[in-house]
Amino acid sequence: KDKLAAYQTLYQCLVTIAKLASPVAPFYMDKLYTDLNSLSGLEKAESVHLAEFPAFDDSAVDKQLEERMDIAQKYSSMILGLRRKVNIKVRQPLSKIMVPVTNHDFRGQFEAVKNLIMSEVNVKEVDYISDTAGILIKKIKPNFKSLGPRYGKLMKGISAAVGLMTQADIIAFESNGNWQLKVDHEDVQLTLADVEIISEDIPGWLVANEGKFTVALDITITEDLREEGIAREFVNRIQNLRKEKGFDVTDKIQIAIKRHSYFNKAVEKHLQYIGSQTLAPVIELVDSIPQHEGKLVEIEEDITTLIKVEKIS
Repeated sequence: KDKLAAYQTLYQCLVTIAKLASPVAPFYMDKLYTDLNSLSGLEKAESVHLAEFPAFDDSAVDKQLEERMDIAQKYSSMILGLRRKVNIKVRQPLSKIMVPVTNHDFRGQFEAVKNLIMSEVNVKEVDYISDTAGILIKKIKPNFKSLGPRYGKLMKGISAAVGLMTQADIIAFESNGNWQLKVDHEDVQLTLADVEIISEDIPGWLVANEGKFTVALDITITEDLREEGIAREFVNRIQNLRKEKGFDVTDKIQIAIKRHSYFNKAVEKHLQYIGSQTLAPVIELVDSIPQHEGKLVEIEEDITTLIKVEKIS
């Protein structure tokens, strides 16, 4: 059902784009339109230039879906950025992330795209935290670009008042979305757009912020996670060897890997996973492989081995 829905969505997008772009690229878009329609028969016009120009369909706009996908994109980007910051490859699994939850709606939206995010960034678990006090240390500073035009003469006082906000104040501000101040006997109303709130890194974790979103990533790599990461590296190298040898995606193979103290335990532990991902019912760790029969591959920096891949007839 998912695959069918994806094909139908792609078809609708391509047909609509063909119509929209037909005045700009008339020949290519007509070719695209007629090729698609020759298979589907859904369009009545013989040419894209005889078809009705697409009309805006307000019912097709799903704001909730757009918000969920914004969450998925921003969190994936933040977490991948944290990985790059400490040079942890995406194939290396990590244990968990912490996500502050400011309201129930946000948690529901995150849950709806959680699997998408976790598979994209290769993290196993998410912990939702409603009380970030003592876990995430937040800092707040005024956004002069936003506040200046409204409170120019009060900016010095606003800056001082914002600087005195406690962790509890900042959390309450984030939750409510606004904050009331009294500066020089005048009322000042702040929104989240008027300030910048960032979270500091905590031991063993990295923290990232983007607008109202915050995430903390556990960067501790346990032995189990390290071994799983090695298994994923082997899957990648073996899949590349399959392509180099021109094997069909359904061809079953047998694999021989030259032993190395760095990865022997990891390969033995994850034989079933490596085999299922590469269609290899037979995987052996061997003491030696003739140079002309194997392919030298790098598993980690300065860690190489020979891998022999053969198709099972």
